[in-house]
Amino acid sequence: MKKITLIIDTSYKEEIKLSLEKDNQFLSSKKIKAVRSQSEKLLVSIDQFLLKNKIKISDLKEIKVASYGHSFTSLRIGVITANALGYALKIPVLSLEDKNKSSKKKIKKLSYSIVEPVYDKEANIGVSKKPVY
Repeated sequence: MKKITLIIDTSYKEEIKLSLEKDNQFLSSKKIKAVRSQSEKLLVSIDQFLLKNKIKISDLKEIKVASYGHSFTSLRIGVITANALGYALKIPVLSLEDKNKSSKKKIKKLSYSIVEPVYDKEANIGVSKKPVY
């Protein structure tokens, strides 16, 4: 049986990168422009990308995801989506980066794993740019 891997990269806020590997050999890739719209476009893009490559979601045996990046929100969208798909399909989710030691963290001895995001800077969500008086 062929091992098909979906690769998700949302580490930059301007785009989504999707790739497919079959038995560790590059099969296809696509870059989607998604300026601050990864959450709206990611699942639809994955569905269209798999359909274009004649691969059913149930054919996936592994998901790799960028877990280190520049955009706090964009990175979380990719990691959360990858983890949710891995959980639903009961397949491993691995980090693209070796720096993330949690990338093969097993949950309750089940057949899936999760990835935790690693941010390259502190999040400034809710931090006012102007002084509050």
